[in-house]
Amino acid sequence: MKTRRIGPFEVAPIGLGCMNLSHAYGVPPTPEQGERVLLAALEQGVTLFDTAALYGFGANETLVGRVLGPQRQRITLATKGGMAGVQFPDGIKRVIDGRPETIQRNCEDSLRRLGTDVIDLYYLHRWDKKVPIEDSVGAMARLVEQGKVRTLGLSEVSAATLRRAHAVHPIAAVQTEYSLWTRNPEIAVLQACREVGAAFVAFSPVARAFLTGTLRGVADLHEKDIRRSMPRFEASHYARNVELLPAYEALAAEAGCTPAQLALAWLLAQGEDVVPIPGTTSLEHLREDLAAWDLRLPPHILERAGAMINQSTVSGSRYSAQAASEVDTEVF
Repeated sequence: MKTRRIGPFEVAPIGLGCMNLSHAYGVPPTPEQGERVLLAALEQGVTLFDTAALYGFGANETLVGRVLGPQRQRITLATKGGMAGVQFPDGIKRVIDGRPETIQRNCEDSLRRLGTDVIDLYYLHRWDKKVPIEDSVGAMARLVEQGKVRTLGLSEVSAATLRRAHAVHPIAAVQTEYSLWTRNPEIAVLQACREVGAAFVAFSPVARAFLTGTLRGVADLHEKDIRRSMPRFEASHYARNVELLPAYEALAAEAGCTPAQLALAWLLAQGEDVVPIPGTTSLEHLREDLAAWDLRLPPHILERAGAMINQSTVSGSRYSAQAASEVDTEVF
């Protein structure tokens, strides 16, 4: 297996996004099922595990720390601060806060939950636009100086913001949604990553299950499933998007792989610096996803996939207006 590089770390070509073991898509699996997925990923060769303070308001970091702590030397551990759950009188709410003192506190809380002395890759989960990016990254640089963090990353930022941040401290990775149906990174940030030497970590690489072909309708999504707030999953948009699937599934069958594997193979072919991090609660889907790193599909198959599903053929925006205002990513 040929590895890919994130800063000083050599990682398997596909990592594991741990979010949905505790967060986001309705009722999460039990901790026991989450443990099974994490250990299966480890045994099947995954080395990059990606979590965040926000996921499950700390529960995901606690799960990852408990399960993978005994194998700490075998993995590259990534987590995120600057967006976390904060207790209010009416419950815990998500808050974006990039002030230096908050970033310091977030990191120390994450270290405690993860049960480790150092985080390999620490991301700013969202740029708090009330705080200059230089101030937030400066605080993260101090975490490196303190020995609490090894390398820094950014999530959902533009090329311009990446360059400003990198001028303060080297940025090892940028994490943004990237898949056949979300091409925003191709506008500018992928090139900026290459200019500064940062890896690109692609979350939601199978388009939040759309590119698996298993989600034919959205009426049955759990009321707390975050996809319910995303325009592409609104009934009218999704009905049009589903019309793209028969030809795409036929192409995957022609290539001798599953739709999810075609999506991941397409991403892996976008550059040796691209590392997809699919998430799953299913051991079967985990095996399916990881098998994509051994696929060598002909260029004409990948080109046809890209022509079928892209920003021009997909209906609906990636995020709602509110969610879009919270990110700094260039948009088509």
